[in-house]
Amino acid sequence: MNTSIKWNGKMSFSGTTPSGHEVKMDAAEEFGGENTGARPTELLLHAVAGCTGIDIISILQKMRLNPSSFHMEVNGTRAEDHPKRFTAVHIHYILEGDLPEEKVIRAIQLSKDKYCSVSQSLNAEISVGYSINGVIGAQKI
Repeated sequence: MNTSIKWNGKMSFSGTTPSGHEVKMDAAEEFGGENTGARPTELLLHAVAGCTGIDIISILQKMRLNPSSFHMEVNGTRAEDHPKRFTAVHIHYILEGDLPEEKVIRAIQLSKDKYCSVSQSLNAEISVGYSINGVIGAQKI
């Protein structure tokens, strides 16, 4: 996979992904940017959630399960000192529908431990939780 990122001046960068989508990145004004795009670290959290979300939907569909809704709440904890890397990422999966808990857990585990290439590329500890139909899951994943 290859991509090219162009500097647009100040702290702004943009590029087109290999799949043809434009991505704009910029720093906050207090760091010399103009806030014209997402921060790279924000995109990293979105990438982890998007990757694992795609995995989970794909796995559930293979199990012939179709959530009626699905979203994630993601929290990233960063180190105080440079390089201020993510030291922990917590993803809470919120699913609705006729979904057996054990199958949701299996889909989450497979994504977390085997399939999500983005999370496997990070050095942060990634923890997860889940809710099905408004009930927070008790099982540790």
